[in-house]
Amino acid sequence: MKNRLLSLLVLLLMSSGALLAQYSPAGVWKTIDDKSGEPRSHVEIFEQNGKFHGKVVRLLRKGPETRCENCSGAKKNQLILGMTIVENLRAAEGFWQGGTILDPESGNEYTCSVWFDRGQPNELRVRGRHWSGLYRTQTWYRVQ
Repeated sequence: MKNRLLSLLVLLLMSSGALLAQYSPAGVWKTIDDKSGEPRSHVEIFEQNGKFHGKVVRLLRKGPETRCENCSGAKKNQLILGMTIVENLRAAEGFWQGGTILDPESGNEYTCSVWFDRGQPNELRVRGRHWSGLYRTQTWYRVQ
């Protein structure tokens, strides 16, 4: 009886791991403002040449003419709508890492990693890490 229970438990754990491996961050995700807790934008994450990127496809609190005033380089004063803010995420074991994420509000860019927490395919954990080691993690919610 114990062997059967143990076998069943192992089978369930293996199948849940296989399901997790099938999840993909590709899709449209609703971002939430850290300060107000209100929805901020929709970001479409897509795969291109084996890496994942994300662009702003809808602004929920500002107009479509909003520009990235605090950005530097080529993104300085560019429209936020349509801007790629997540770049070059590579698949790792159970998560995606090695990319960057831009906060259009501050213009700061961070190292980025994303994953699904506790097998929730509609909740994407997004972590931006500053060069100092400090980080912030948000939960994005699947729209499509």
